Amino acid sequence: MSKTEKNGLGISVKSFIGAIVIIFALMCLTYASTFVIPGGVYTRVLNEEGIETILTNSFREVEGGLPFYKWILSPFLVLGAEGGGAIIAVIIFLLVIGGIFTALDKCGLMEYMLKKIVHKFGQNRYTLMSLVMFFFMSMGAFIGSLEECVPLVPIVVGLSVALGWDELTGLGMSILSAGCGFAAGVCNPFTVGVAQELAGLPMFSGMWLRFVALIIIYLIVHFFVKRHAVKIAKPIDKIEVHDDFVDDKKMDKALVLFASILGAGILVVLSSVFLTFLQDYTMIIVALMFLVAGLVSIFTTGMTGKELLKNFGNGIVTILPAVFMILMASSIKYTLIEGKILDTLLHSAVGIAETLPKEAVILFIYLIVLVLNFFISSGSAKAFLLMPLIVPLAQIFEISSQLSVMAFAFGDGFSNVMYPTNPVLLISLGMAGISYVKWFKWTFKIQFTILIATSLLLLLGLAIGYN
Repeated sequence: MSKTEKNGLGISVKSFIGAIVIIFALMCLTYASTFVIPGGVYTRVLNEEGIETILTNSFREVEGGLPFYKWILSPFLVLGAEGGGAIIAVIIFLLVIGGIFTALDKCGLMEYMLKKIVHKFGQNRYTLMSLVMFFFMSMGAFIGSLEECVPLVPIVVGLSVALGWDELTGLGMSILSAGCGFAAGVCNPFTVGVAQELAGLPMFSGMWLRFVALIIIYLIVHFFVKRHAVKIAKPIDKIEVHDDFVDDKKMDKALVLFASILGAGILVVLSSVFLTFLQDYTMIIVALMFLVAGLVSIFTTGMTGKELLKNFGNGIVTILPAVFMILMASSIKYTLIEGKILDTLLHSAVGIAETLPKEAVILFIYLIVLVLNFFISSGSAKAFLLMPLIVPLAQIFEISSQLSVMAFAFGDGFSNVMYPTNPVLLISLGMAGISYVKWFKWTFKIQFTILIATSLLLLLGLAIGYN
């Protein structure tokens, strides 16, 4: 069993310290930029749906800067700022998952499940790898799940170790696949859906080219992850395939209940593609279903209420470092907005784009979103911020709005599983005990290959008049 299983969702101390150092350095760099970059703002208005959007050509210079005390307190002030509610929701989501997962681990259900899977699929582990990666990539591409995949990450990491691979392979099979599927955005309601609505396009139109992108990206990620797994894998005869595994009726019943309830939650989330009113509540649905599934299965194994409360509390304590990382990472966006330099940076980027040739403009739009995603991880928030600027800019060069949306989805997505400012990545790395530096070195070639492939796809879309 891996160290991740043994400690529930405990965040590795080494990973935590490394991430904190990196994020704090970025916080300092962002604050320093408020002294150099002049302040500026765009005028924002409410559209017909009551959503705040930017007025093109409305930029004006204003006095910028941020008091030192506000910067120091920014990890806490961000909770009261715009988007603070979403941050609080993510924190509650993770605390619930941390508490339940630790209890599931302590009652022995996770260990039993892993032994059962290895016993059944140990001889066909690479087929299982392909299926797991396809599942996670589909979750990201078709329903926009990324944060919602966090509860499954430690399970897949534990499974990877049990099958003779390592923690990196488990992360590649889970969070990396989900993030890359999220970026392909075939039917992602949080990036493509919102961006198309703001661009005046039918929701999820132009799906065929994004589906092609999904297939290409799956092949790239699968190739890199499998190559790494083959390189470090223990021989099949050296892993514990648990030939002496004996079914436990009580544990099997608990597993069926857990999988059924959580599966029902996933089906509800899947239905959000058609039942759009559910899209704002997918994280709540997953958290609630995970809580119910966990409680029912834990009691089925025979754990008492007193033991459950104790383990649930311990799980919350072990996940608290992740909360601190989320607050620090979110404070970077707060500094940019309160220092009034975010709009200045956007205005400068648009000015540069207007001087470029047509073929370079679509790639520059990709770059703008890619850079901004470092500071603002929310895809929907970036769509409301950028699409009112991107669409008119693209129209000047006769670039279709559909291609602009695709460039936006690419820029918003892939870097989610590379940037140290993304809370989901930091939490996943911490749970697996992998440092950010090690992760960056391992995924850099994957990210670079995807960057080249997606840039070529955008140029292909431009050449064939994709719309």
